[in-house]
Amino acid sequence: MAELLRLLSLQDSSTRVVMLSTAGLAIAASMVGSLAMLRRRALVGDAVAHASLPGICLAWFVAGDRSLAVLLLGAFVLGLACMATMALVQRLTNAREDATTAIAISGFFGLGIVLSRMIQNQPGGNRAGLDGFLFGKAASAVTSDAWLVLAVAGLVVAIVLALRKEFGLLCFDRDFAVGMGRPVQRLDGLLLVLVALVTVAGLPSVGVVLVVALLVIPPAAARCWSASLGSMLAVAAAIGAVSAIIGTGLSAVLPPPSGAVGGGWPTGPMIVLTAALLFVLSLLVAPERGVLITMWRRHRRRAAEPSMGSTG
Repeated sequence: MAELLRLLSLQDSSTRVVMLSTAGLAIAASMVGSLAMLRRRALVGDAVAHASLPGICLAWFVAGDRSLAVLLLGAFVLGLACMATMALVQRLTNAREDATTAIAISGFFGLGIVLSRMIQNQPGGNRAGLDGFLFGKAASAVTSDAWLVLAVAGLVVAIVLALRKEFGLLCFDRDFAVGMGRPVQRLDGLLLVLVALVTVAGLPSVGVVLVVALLVIPPAAARCWSASLGSMLAVAAAIGAVSAIIGTGLSAVLPPPSGAVGGGWPTGPMIVLTAALLFVLSLLVAPERGVLITMWRRHRRRAAEPSMGSTG
């Protein structure tokens, strides 16, 4: 416990870098994910995450550089290409959005696996560090990587706060927003770009497989506590930040599993598990939509009905 308190108080320099970057990322992802969930675009981040793997590989082929900024730029470009592909397929075939999302996830991720294997087979390919993008490797983040992630997260949060009312109209009443002359097409496109930015920025921390959890779990938990967009954004950001801080701290202080090789508990999965636990607690005890609270209210109402009948 003393070691955990020391880490949570940011006295350890290496953990401070990881904790600040993951907390900033989680706040941005939770806020953007809230808008995406209300807009019924929650799984777009999953498609972008899987499409980012071939983008990272292509960036490595073109630039021959393991710089995080270069690799994330390649991931962002392929993420935008994935969203464009989904829109094109949906327009040409009239397929449902879930079908186009599944096509994009499987196709782009398959391409990424092939390209990553090609890199691994090249001289020096084993040192490319691409495996870290599959499941995340937040513990190895350096200060420059943390500043890059925090810069992206800060930009995303600033845009969401500046356009909160416009995004609210887009999510809750698109037709009314059109009638008021709001540029709904541009706002919708900007929201998708923000999803892509946050998704790509989260790859070093939680990886391709788990990054969508930061976009979905905190907003889903916040939905249990809030009834308005403003409160949902605030609660989701708080849940995301708490998940990142506790998950990072636990991964640093928990003893490694028996027989583990190469370190202790991974940071990204610990963050996701913490967020999932907070979602379960929210689902059970939240005053607005909590399961236990709802059952208690029904029990009170049923218990009051006989007494009301006898009084009448």
